[in-house]
Order: sequence, then C-alpha cells, then structure tokens
Amino acid sequence: MCRFLGRVLFGAASAAACLAAQMTPLQAQTVEIAPFGGYRFGGDFFALLTAQPIDLDEALTLGVALDVRLSEGSHFEALYTHQRADLSQLPFDSPGRARVTVDHWLGGGLQELDGGRVRPFLTGMIGLTRYASEVDSEIRLAASAGGGVKLFPTARVGLRLDGRVFATLVDADATVYACAQGRCLLAFDADVVWQAEFTAGIVIRLH
Repeated sequence: MCRFLGRVLFGAASAAACLAAQMTPLQAQTVEIAPFGGYRFGGDFFALLTAQPIDLDEALTLGVALDVRLSEGSHFEALYTHQRADLSQLPFDSPGRARVTVDHWLGGGLQELDGGRVRPFLTGMIGLTRYASEVDSEIRLAASAGGGVKLFPTARVGLRLDGRVFATLVDADATVYACAQGRCLLAFDADVVWQAEFTAGIVIRLH
C-alpha cells in the first residue's frame, strides 16, 4: 500500500514539475499543484447508501489540490479526492465482495496564516460527492473544512500536510404540518454523513 502511494505521488509530482518547466511565467497569479495521498476514516457513507456492512481496511485516499492566489495569503482552491472500499456482504446474502468508490469534487477558499517558509492554513469548500458501485452511482451535495501546513524548503517545491472533514448530504426531507394566515409549520430532516482524512503531498509552485 505504501509503495503504491509513493509511486502515485512520485509520478504526479514529476508530471507537475515537467509542466512547470515548460510553461511561460504567469503574469498575475501564483498557481500551486499538490498531488497527495493519505487515509480516510468513517464508513457510514457506504452503509447509508447500500444498507450493507463494509470493510474499510483499505481506506486509502488519493487526490490533487489546485490553488490560485487571489491576494496575499488568500487562494481559490479546487480539490479532487478518490477513495475505494470493499463491501463485506453483498445483497441477498450472496458470497464474495464488491468494490465501491467515493469521489469528491470541491471548490472554495484557502487562507494562509503566515507568509514564510512554514505556512499554516485553513480551508473551506463546497461541491459534490459521487458514490459508485459496480452497478449504480449516486451524486450528493457536500462541504469540507480543514487545515494544515505548507513547508517550503525551496521557492518552487514544498510539502503539504492536511486534515479535512467532509459532510455529505445523503438524504433530505421537508414536511409541511400546518398552514394558517400565510404561515406554515415546516419540519426539515436530513441525513448528513461525516468523514475525516489526513493526507500528505508535494506542492509544485508554477509561479
């Protein structure tokens, strides 16, 4: 598992470095690409959508973050993450295992708290979560918040450590109980699934 993660990070970092070498300097924004890998915790997401117990021994998550500087310390961030897991029981008590995946597509902001070589930061994003099995897939609204630190031993290449929490709106229901004089009594019920992950990645600064 660790060797696989290392190969993915090395390949993504090499591709980003080649891209940085071939691009002409940007006139306004600084762009950072950070491929990363780590581990995610929380399996209720699978249980709610599949009504099946799961085995999350391989809770490996991979992804990439793209940051575009808007002002000093403030960035627009786009994030993609991918996770795989195995169902330990199939529908109708069938033997065997089935693979399911979770993909997050998120966009939002990143605020650095310091501008030196050690840069702690906070993030907040909204977007979509896609659940997929071998026979079906579902897309739900999602939000994420987190923080971490960027370490820049050189001006162009650094290390990024993150902790994130994901909230996925799996199901929602609104019920109107009574209305009188133009006002209604409304009840809102939602199933929100929480997951957390910790990741490490390489930051390639393009400008």
